[in-house]
Amino acid sequence: MTKTRKINRREFLGSAATASLALTVIPRRVLGGPGYVAPSDKITLGYIGCGTQGLREMAALITNPALQIVSVCDPNKFTTNYVDWSSNDVRNSIRNALGDKTWGETIKGIPGGRDIGQELVQKYYGKSVVSGTYKGCTSYEDFRELLEKEKDIDAIKIMTPDHLHTPVAMASMKKGKHVVTHKPIANRMHEAKLTIETARKSGLSTHLLAYSKRPEYDLIKNWISSGAIGKLKEIHNWSNRPMWPQWQANPTERPPVPKDFNWDLWLGPVPDRPYHPNYTHAVFRGWYDFGAGSIADMGHYSLFPLFMTLGITTPAISAEAYGTTTCALQNNVAVGVKNDVAFPLSCIIRFKFQAHTDLEAFDLYWYDGGMKPATPDELNSSGASLEREGLMFVGDKGKIIGGFRGENPVIYTGNGSIAPAGLPAKEIPGEDPNNVWINAFKNKTQSPGSFIYAGPVTETILLGAVALRAGKKVDYDTANMKITNVPEANQYLVREYRKGWEM
Repeated sequence: MTKTRKINRREFLGSAATASLALTVIPRRVLGGPGYVAPSDKITLGYIGCGTQGLREMAALITNPALQIVSVCDPNKFTTNYVDWSSNDVRNSIRNALGDKTWGETIKGIPGGRDIGQELVQKYYGKSVVSGTYKGCTSYEDFRELLEKEKDIDAIKIMTPDHLHTPVAMASMKKGKHVVTHKPIANRMHEAKLTIETARKSGLSTHLLAYSKRPEYDLIKNWISSGAIGKLKEIHNWSNRPMWPQWQANPTERPPVPKDFNWDLWLGPVPDRPYHPNYTHAVFRGWYDFGAGSIADMGHYSLFPLFMTLGITTPAISAEAYGTTTCALQNNVAVGVKNDVAFPLSCIIRFKFQAHTDLEAFDLYWYDGGMKPATPDELNSSGASLEREGLMFVGDKGKIIGGFRGENPVIYTGNGSIAPAGLPAKEIPGEDPNNVWINAFKNKTQSPGSFIYAGPVTETILLGAVALRAGKKVDYDTANMKITNVPEANQYLVREYRKGWEM
């Protein structure tokens, strides 16, 4: 009897392309020409997390010819109760990817879940096969099952809530997979350091999606290094986030778990609690158990490339935080609300940093929820004000104010302001920014956004949450991962794990 050899997915993709060529004329974008990538050279990707941001990024990523999404995963099968910036943003992203203006027109609400992810993948790749039908994308409820069964996957992209980033990343690296993740790497210090060290020891390629090329930061660094604003004393960074409702206490209602939603899997390492929609979808980030706050949401984008540009190679040595407070009425008496479950409506955090090679000791201030620094006199005199998100560098001889989203920075000194022109573009026009990590994964090298480089900013951001919960200034020893002056605050560096999820 002839023994049948099982072929892996990569071989199947190549043979499928050859078969299609024999039957019909396939566009050059599929089988040749500029940008063509042979099926055997594609990165095969498992996609974990099919919520609104996951689907939005999937719709953009799937068009990249250098990879093939071969499996999707989410504990939610399908619902239309997701939370997003607008009611049609995800729908329009999928329509654009598929070239189908009618996709989702019968769906009421904001859709998400693994069924939508699988449908997007199979419809997109189906456009390039003779039959118009493609069934090569598997779907899983449990990421652990995906990792066990999908042997020929090269890499995993993590688009889950923050509390699952480390469990998924660790399990993926243990299976020899490269990992790309949305920010943050983790929402507990212990898990972040564990993930980063595992990435370092494994030799696998990793990438934190908060990385970006910021040429305006090079200009700011040159100004600071040349002494244009004197000695750098403070960096201020502010954001108008959160974009989600920020609750002050755990909900007491007990709604039923939605059909086809695995609440147990969604909880992951977090101790058992009753399901509530206030925890899930895009609102998870406001809870200490599930998220890491506005600073993790937006601070990564500004601070990760800034740390790398300025050469900030160690985390903050202390943090002091102030959050908004509120009260409740009990029998017509005002009683302060003690909140140790969720981030405050707004906060200000001051981080202190030791001196670095090109920087003397300085302070970094974070603001969110509408808080921001007082408008500098230099702006007040012209009738201008600070944008709702931004960066400001304060020296003893001047200031630099830059837009949060890459607008040209302006320097204010005793001689007036200088606004530079002609900054280089961030990316080559038309180039997919995902190529930064895709090329690194293909070449088995570290991307510029590697976990290995993200330690200082990750620890700093997570230290802010510790300071908020401690209600006191906390001094931090990174070498020993220890709060040295407030012993009881060390509990916030770790989490209590559910059985079976220990790390």
